[in-house]
Amino acid sequence: MTILYKSTRDEKNKVSASQAILQGLASDGGLYVPTEMPKLHLNFEELATKSYQEVAKLILQAFLTDFTTEEINACVEGAYDEKFSNPTIAPVVKKGEDYFLELFHGPTFAFKDLALSILPYLMTTAAKKNQIENEIVILTATSGDTGKAAMAGFADVPGTRIIVFYPEKGVSWIQEKQMVTQTGENTHVVAVKGNFDDAQTAVKQMFNDQALKTALAENNQQFSSANSMNIGRLLPQIVYYVYTYAQLIHQDEIRNGALINVSVPTGNFGNILAAYYAKQIGVPIDRLICASNTNNVLTDFFQTGEYNRQREFHLTSSPSMDILVSSNLERLIYHLTGDNAIQTKELMDALLIEGKYQITPAMIEQLTDFFADFATEAEVEQSISDVFAQTKYTMDPHTAVAKNVADKFAVATDTSNKMVIVSTASPYKFPRTVVESISGEKSKENDFELVQQLETLTGIPLPNEVKELEILPVRHTQVVAVDEMQTAVEGILNLSTN
Repeated sequence: MTILYKSTRDEKNKVSASQAILQGLASDGGLYVPTEMPKLHLNFEELATKSYQEVAKLILQAFLTDFTTEEINACVEGAYDEKFSNPTIAPVVKKGEDYFLELFHGPTFAFKDLALSILPYLMTTAAKKNQIENEIVILTATSGDTGKAAMAGFADVPGTRIIVFYPEKGVSWIQEKQMVTQTGENTHVVAVKGNFDDAQTAVKQMFNDQALKTALAENNQQFSSANSMNIGRLLPQIVYYVYTYAQLIHQDEIRNGALINVSVPTGNFGNILAAYYAKQIGVPIDRLICASNTNNVLTDFFQTGEYNRQREFHLTSSPSMDILVSSNLERLIYHLTGDNAIQTKELMDALLIEGKYQITPAMIEQLTDFFADFATEAEVEQSISDVFAQTKYTMDPHTAVAKNVADKFAVATDTSNKMVIVSTASPYKFPRTVVESISGEKSKENDFELVQQLETLTGIPLPNEVKELEILPVRHTQVVAVDEMQTAVEGILNLSTN
C-alpha cells in the first residue's frame, strides 16, 4: 500500500512522503496530509513488550511508504539512542489517579525532541532518495522549544543549514539561553520584535515568495521546515501515543481495548493532531482534551465553531502555547470538510483576510472527539502547587495547563476512562513559575539561582546541560523587526532577490 501526501489547499498537489518532508510547506501554502490512513492492525498485547524504537519503526514504515525498511531502521536507531536520559524514551508515570506521559527526557528537555531527533535523518535520507544536491535551509519560527530542539538535531548535519526566529520577549530565560548559545556552524538564531504569530506568518510568506525561491535555487539552496507544518515532524509524534497505550497494558493499568482519554497542552495544534491521527489508526482513545492557556482561541473554536484570532495576545508562563494562529488546525479543518481543498482554502483565506472563520454545523458535529477548555495563570500555579503537595510530582507550566483542564473535564463528564496527561517539558525550563508555585512566594532571584532552588525543593537532579548554560558563550545576538525577517534571511544566505 503506497501512501501519498496531498495539500490541504489543492487536491491535485500530491507528492511522496519523502517529497513532502523535503518541501515542509506545500507550494500552494497548504499543509500535506496523508491521502489515506495506513491499515494497521495494532496488536497491543504484542506491542506491550516492544521498545520505543520498535514501535517507531512499525508506525513510520506504515506512513512513509517510499522509505525502505533499512532506511527507516537507520533513521530510528540514529534518533532514539543515548541522547535520551531515560532508556524508555517516553515513560508513562502514574501519580495519583493520572498518568503522565513524560516527553522531556531528550537533549533539550521538551517534547519536540521526540520528533526533531529523527527529522534530520528523515530529511537527509529523503534528499538522497530524490537526488537533491541543493543545501536544505531549515526555516522555522519557534514559540520556545522547537528552535533549540531543531538546532540540536540539525547542528553540523552536512547539506543543511537552519535559521530559527523566536519572539524576543516571548520565551523563558532558559529557553532563550538554550537557543542563543547553540553551537554548529550551520545554525542561525534571530530574535524578532513581535510575537510567535508574527514570526510564523512571516516565515510562511517567505516559503511562498517566488522571487526568494528563485534566488535560493540560483544559490543551490531550497527551504524546508522543522515546524510541525512539516509532515515529517508530525508523524513521529504519533508514535508516542501508540507506545503510551502499549505501556499502560504492560504496566497492568488497563486491559487491552479499554478506552483512555488524553489531555494535551495545545498551541500550534500539532501534538494533539498527532493524538487524533493515532486514534484514526486504532489507538483506543476516547476523548482528546485540548488544553489552552489564556490565549484560548482553540477553546472558543471547539465550543462555538468560530476561529477568531482578533483578540488580545497574552504573554504567559507557558510561552510555547502563546499562539493565536494554530497552523495545524488547518489539517483537522480539511478532514472535517471531507477532504475538500477548495472549502479549506476559503476558510484559511478568510482567516488571513478577515482574521476569523466559521465552520458549518455539519463540521461542528464531527468535533465530538474533542473537549476544550483553558487554564488561567492563577490556575496553572495552583495546579503545580496542588499536584506537588499531593504526590510530590513536579509539573512545568505547560503540563499544569493540561492537568488543570483534565480536572475540569473530569468534573464536566462522568467518564471512568484512565486519563493520560501529556507532560511536554522539564520543570527546569521554567524554574521561576515552578518554584514560586510550590513555595507560594515571589522570588527576586535570577533563573540560575532558581534552578538550584528547584533542585533543593524537588530533589530532581539538575541536568548538566542546564547547569552549563550560565557559562556558555552567547553565539547569536541578531534582533530584527518583523518586516526585516526576510532581509535577515537573505543576509545569512548571501542572497539577492533584486
